[in-house]
Amino acid sequence: MRCLIARPPFELTKNGVLASVSGITPELVTGESAAIARRRYPARQVGQVITRQGRGDFTSGKGIRA
Repeated sequence: MRCLIARPPFELTKNGVLASVSGITPELVTGESAAIARRRYPARQVGQVITRQGRGDFTSGKGIRA
C-alpha cells in the first residue's frame, strides 16, 4: 500500500511492517495506538520505526491513517 505520512510516500506491506517492529519493545500507550502481532504500539513509535523519521515530523493521526 502506498501512503504519505510526512514527506516522501512509502510503500507499506504487512510483512514489511512486521519485520520493522520485530524486536522493538512497545512503549507505554497513552493515546492512539496500533495493534501489530498481538502487541499494542503507540502510533508515533510505529511511524518512527517504519519511516525512519523523527516523531516530530508527523502526527499520531497520520500514522494511524497510514
